Amino acid sequence: MNPPGEREPESVHEHKALREDSKFATAKIAVFQYLAVVIFMLLIARFWDLQVKNPAVYQERADQNRIRAVPVPAPRGKILDRDGRVIVDNHSSYTLLLNRENLKTAHLREIADGLNLDYGQLMARLDKFRKRPAYEPVIIKEELTPQELEFVDSHRDPGTLPELKLIRAHRRLYPRDGLAAHVIGTVGEVSESELDSPDFAKYQQGEVIGKDGLERQYNDTLMGVDGQRRVVVDNMGRERAVLDDKPAVPGQDLQTTLDLDLQVVAELALEGREGAVVALDPRTGEVLAMASRPAFDPNLFAARIGTKDWNALLDNPEKPLLNRAIQAQLAPGSTFKPFMAMAGLESGLIDDNFHVHCSGGATFYGRWFKCWQKHGHGDVDVHKGIVQSCDVFFYTVGNRLGIDTIAKYAELAGFGHKTGIDLPHEADGIMPSTRWVMRNYHRKWYAGETISVSIGQGAVAVTPLQLASAIGGIAMGGKWMTPHLVRDAMHPVAFRKADFNPDNVAKVISGMFGVVNEGGGTGGKARLQNVAVCGKTGSAQVASNDLVKSLKGNTRLADLKDNAWFEGFAPRDNPEIVVVALLQGGMHGDRAAPVVRDVMKAYFDKKARQSEPLPQLAILRMPVPAPPAVPVVAKKPPPPNDTQEEDR
Repeated sequence: MNPPGEREPESVHEHKALREDSKFATAKIAVFQYLAVVIFMLLIARFWDLQVKNPAVYQERADQNRIRAVPVPAPRGKILDRDGRVIVDNHSSYTLLLNRENLKTAHLREIADGLNLDYGQLMARLDKFRKRPAYEPVIIKEELTPQELEFVDSHRDPGTLPELKLIRAHRRLYPRDGLAAHVIGTVGEVSESELDSPDFAKYQQGEVIGKDGLERQYNDTLMGVDGQRRVVVDNMGRERAVLDDKPAVPGQDLQTTLDLDLQVVAELALEGREGAVVALDPRTGEVLAMASRPAFDPNLFAARIGTKDWNALLDNPEKPLLNRAIQAQLAPGSTFKPFMAMAGLESGLIDDNFHVHCSGGATFYGRWFKCWQKHGHGDVDVHKGIVQSCDVFFYTVGNRLGIDTIAKYAELAGFGHKTGIDLPHEADGIMPSTRWVMRNYHRKWYAGETISVSIGQGAVAVTPLQLASAIGGIAMGGKWMTPHLVRDAMHPVAFRKADFNPDNVAKVISGMFGVVNEGGGTGGKARLQNVAVCGKTGSAQVASNDLVKSLKGNTRLADLKDNAWFEGFAPRDNPEIVVVALLQGGMHGDRAAPVVRDVMKAYFDKKARQSEPLPQLAILRMPVPAPPAVPVVAKKPPPPNDTQEEDR
């Protein structure tokens, strides 16, 4: 305020003049009016966009905010043995979902700690789903423990961790101790690399599919169709109502040709060893048993295997993930000799009058090739050559045949090619020839290399399944059925047939019968009472004699022990079962013979039990009561002696 008598500043007078000016006031009001009109027009335009122009789009977005889709996982089909017994089942468990719509990044650390999850892996998993719509939940934990369920129950309220959602799911339940693990296979979440492949185009990120074995081969059969439950949620994420419930469609059950009784015997015979056992029916190609050891626990894969467990399997020097039955490519040793005999007889280069003198070895192309029998076998013909497994005899046969003739008959039996079994990742094996060595090594084949191949050594390599299929075809007179694990009435089993001379087949089978049942035979441990078993032993080197000598006393020598093989079939006439056993590092074929014997015994014992008539129970012989209209006196039950006679 100015002192009395002093004039006010000129600027003050100007402000007063403006306030008192009616034109200025009117302009001010007009500005506010125009501003209000603009705002109103914008609101009208937005309303038009929402309600008239694109109502469906914004209605969908609104529904997504209040309607949530909860997945209902479909159970996979069961895997059964040939008698309908369950090998692989499902069990109900809790799975935890993370809703990304209302996800707060700050909560992730607490969620990881409470569920025993690695924070980095949790973040990486969410990153994998960043391209998927936010309303799709992500599975972050399966097979929750009681402690983890308690954590979820105490934290999933709207005020703490509303992102958490529990659902019931069906997880695979596999046999314990790795029973038939390599045949059954595993399941797992489809990987990003698989999603890039056209074969997996129909799957979505996060779906569980078969990864190996039958689970992969028949994934489309076993895999069901997931259902969905749509619920209304409030602004806090709480469920208020169920709109609709689409049930899941379970996968179809898969009945295999496996016989659990034989499978268990094969697995037990391999306990603590490295090797494989294959049993099949040569008449049909049905695989009755297929075991590979060491094995692994498929249950580790049922709920997304952890990094630690996965690395432990990969780094294990015993290679438990390797299905030795179809992937181990090893020299067959003397189990190759029956095929050599067949090739010699069919080609006409040897006959009944062909004899070789074995003095413990022989010289070919300037090199001494020894026989396993240091003192020799004396005079040897085809029968004795097979029975006593004379190396010198088959050296001579191979030298006469030449590598390409050997390869011709070996490939006819299936060596060097996949058998076509309905399992993924089967190996081809190796059957050398002049063409093979030129294609792979760009050089010619040397005649001296044929000598080693003649006794199943050198470059030749087979899988246990190939050997079982091949010898089964010989046992059937030259007819090879494609091995398979699942019967498919829509697709008849393919087969190959050779026009073998029945007399030649009989000579080879006679020799294999002698291996097991004659004095001097190398496979006597496979003999069975009342069953005519035919077989052949094999001891296959994994390193040359010179290398073994140089490593004498070295700890590495233990890894270079000979592999033990045995192939067998029974009965001699009209064979029903073929069994091949491989024991890596087993040294001698006669050590594998008892494994084959035990599987065959289980087969014929079961067959005998099934052929026996079922005992009639005494209660079945009780008299049937007469109708009430005609009263009669009920007969007494039969005396105990009658019952005992019937049970016999």
